[in-house]
Amino acid sequence: MKPRWKQRPPGSNWGEFGPDDQRGRMNLVTREKVLQGIAEVKAGITFCLSLPLDYPGGSVLNPRRSPPRLAATLRGGKQNFCFPLAAENPDFTDVVSDDLVLLTLQYSTQWDSFAHIGSRFDADGDGEREIVFYNGFRAGADVRPAPESRAGEPWAKYEGTQARALGIENLAEHGAQGRGVMIDLHHHFARRRHAVTYDELMKVLEEDKVEIEAGDMVCLYTGFADVILELEKNPDPKLLHGTCSGLDGRDARLLQWISDSRLACLIADNYAVEIIPTSLASPRPHASMPLHEHCIFKNGIHLGELWYLTGLARWLREHGRNRFLLTAPPLRLPGAVGSPATPIATV
Repeated sequence: MKPRWKQRPPGSNWGEFGPDDQRGRMNLVTREKVLQGIAEVKAGITFCLSLPLDYPGGSVLNPRRSPPRLAATLRGGKQNFCFPLAAENPDFTDVVSDDLVLLTLQYSTQWDSFAHIGSRFDADGDGEREIVFYNGFRAGADVRPAPESRAGEPWAKYEGTQARALGIENLAEHGAQGRGVMIDLHHHFARRRHAVTYDELMKVLEEDKVEIEAGDMVCLYTGFADVILELEKNPDPKLLHGTCSGLDGRDARLLQWISDSRLACLIADNYAVEIIPTSLASPRPHASMPLHEHCIFKNGIHLGELWYLTGLARWLREHGRNRFLLTAPPLRLPGAVGSPATPIATV
């Protein structure tokens, strides 16, 4: 197959894993990397790395994302919840509960797929920018918005939106299991709002004796998820948008390190892994979320956001470790651009 692009973005790896690749740097999570992760299991202790999926509460972090809505399914027009089957047959003793959920897939602990972030880029080399995604997959053909012909609630009106390519099922089918590596930014920056630069990150890695190797699944503990839990689903926008550290996506050397390190994915307990810039950048045009663009669009690096890393990070520091087995499959939901996750770390 020929590439679906004539020119690729500067600093990208399009084509490295083949012209039709949809797994990106997770291709580096090989059988050997899974065995490396298993080799880190010494104590047999597991940590749940997910927030409760109804956190953070409200829509302060992102007004387009709403908390999950649980409801009972229906049975004969009645709630199929605490439903005695004796109502249908007096000989039955069973009582049944069954429910459904309307779930914003990236509301809480989540994975981003490669269909989540694209760019307007001249992939055809004709001087015109088109909407493209990782490895040159195209809006409209491969990642399609739904026809706007249906009435009703937004979820019904736009039903049919689908990533025919680059959906989250590609990560699910890979397995999303390998060696995790913890970087404890909270230990060095506490809850100070700070965009961590390349130089600062290298200092943290040196002081904590953290080594990142090709195919590692890298986690960043900032303390942000702790703040979310402390607010008990009553998020304070001023506090949430002014606390805890994240990576500086505008630092070109940091982005180059992400490429050179050959890490498989980047995961954080904060909202976006990076501190989203609020001021204009140069040159123009530019991405409003430069680390997202670099990772998802240019290099096929999945981002995990709003994970709960506190217990794991503390245990690892207490025991002089930073590596563990990470098992973190998303939903195998074809066409979805993101997915909730309930990751498990084993040490």
